[in-house]
Amino acid sequence: MRWRSSIAALATGLLVVAFAAPASASPQHGLVIVRPSATDRHWDPLSPEKWEFAHDQVIMTERGDAPEGPRRPFEYAVVGEGPELGSLSYNAEVRIDEPVTRDDRDVVLVFNHQSHTRFYYVHLSQDNTTYPHNGIFVVDNADRVRIDDQWNGTAGAPPAIDDTDWHDVRLEYRASSGEIAVHVDGSGEPLMTAKDTSFSGGRFGFGSFDNYGRVRDVTVAGTVLRSQPHTPGEHLGSVRGVVDRAYRPPPVALNHS
Repeated sequence: MRWRSSIAALATGLLVVAFAAPASASPQHGLVIVRPSATDRHWDPLSPEKWEFAHDQVIMTERGDAPEGPRRPFEYAVVGEGPELGSLSYNAEVRIDEPVTRDDRDVVLVFNHQSHTRFYYVHLSQDNTTYPHNGIFVVDNADRVRIDDQWNGTAGAPPAIDDTDWHDVRLEYRASSGEIAVHVDGSGEPLMTAKDTSFSGGRFGFGSFDNYGRVRDVTVAGTVLRSQPHTPGEHLGSVRGVVDRAYRPPPVALNHS
């Protein structure tokens, strides 16, 4: 499965970090797998009335409303079950449901979510010629700031999604260095890259800046923040010994493979 290679790659990077970790670091704070089901027991939308959970999909059914405060995505849902994560590999299939006649159509992947005014997000769009579209952004108690390497002032990375088909997306984030990479449809080279150390650690989610779409098959491998205790779960088949343990928060168990 596509997420297994991401887990191995993430774990390889973690060995470097662990080598320099203090002896007092708890061995329980290792690599975990979070696979949230498409249900409102696991996903916490800003506006529940704008969402549906059906056919193993998390579906945003209409555009969000502009929030007060810093300029940021209008509507999204974060995964409230499971641990808060530092470094992560976020794998999912996404689809933009807004008609292709609207050029600014988008969906976003949220990560490092600490509050509604402090998080990072990846904006996946068919427009790459305006500052807020098709890039990587940070919201740090102020209007979102673009941080990806591809933006040159007039254009960014090639459009991530220009149709209404499903697309594989993989977001890689390394907390120790702030490195971010976004791969679309299995590309070997990332479509977008960035490096930012404003803050790290938090929850992950999905939504849209001011359009609507859906996500399915979400699998996130990541490191548990050291302040987050977790319950040991089962090892994961062929990656036994690389992946520390899977996460099972009571009373609702997340899906495992």
